[in-house]
Amino acid sequence: MLNPKPIGFIDSGVGGLTVAKEAMKQLPYENIIYLGDTARCPYGPRPAEQVIQFTWEMTNFLLQKDIKMLVIACNTATAVALEEIKAQLSIPVVGVILPGTRAALKSTGSQRIGIIGTQGTIKSDSYKRALKNKSPQVFVESLACPKFVPIVESNEYASSVAKKIVSETLMPLQKKRLDTLILGCTHYPLLRPVIQNVMGSGVHLIDSGAETVGEVSMLLDYFDIANGPENPQPTKEFYTTSSPQLFDAIAQGWLTNYQEKAQHAKLNSK
Repeated sequence: MLNPKPIGFIDSGVGGLTVAKEAMKQLPYENIIYLGDTARCPYGPRPAEQVIQFTWEMTNFLLQKDIKMLVIACNTATAVALEEIKAQLSIPVVGVILPGTRAALKSTGSQRIGIIGTQGTIKSDSYKRALKNKSPQVFVESLACPKFVPIVESNEYASSVAKKIVSETLMPLQKKRLDTLILGCTHYPLLRPVIQNVMGSGVHLIDSGAETVGEVSMLLDYFDIANGPENPQPTKEFYTTSSPQLFDAIAQGWLTNYQEKAQHAKLNSK
């Protein structure tokens, strides 16, 4: 049954655009609304209670837009807020951590997996727990990369500064003989070429956000709420809590045929 309501995507900033991009590719008939809390990004260093509050504020903003599904396209928010939000909403809610761990376990041959993420995601141990629950013998090495998100948010992800910071940050992982590395933050795929170059071609990079869209697709079918070819020109709306111009500049560089103009969103504190 055709359901024209949009799918909502929330993130601490522009990183979730990597998930939205994959959704547009895999789910070409779905209407999409994206909200990035760029004014308060990054979420990684913030206390869990604050991340939960901010995630609820973004969720409530999108609920007013009558979304049919919520995708928490932020690893930090998924780690601390997913279960609470899932329990209280009547629509399906999807996070980015479990799909990423499943893909990593499928990919690894040596059972040596690395995880990079924000301080909040790494501190929560969500990825490590999820990996060990499914495969107790797997070796897991986690590394917080607090400088990566600001590089992306300032649209510097292709700069020489980015290459230097990524190279220096990932140095401890190069000695760990990993064959798989989870990009445990949706901002990180924008740095993918640099990360791949530093880690070497023998390390398979897992984009948690891209893996999440497979789960979104499955749930759309399961709940019979998918859109089809009857909706050949789906709508796309983008909201940001800070500068729409900077958001548009990054979106134009990352999304194919980005014609939209981001709108400013004011979030209500609880």
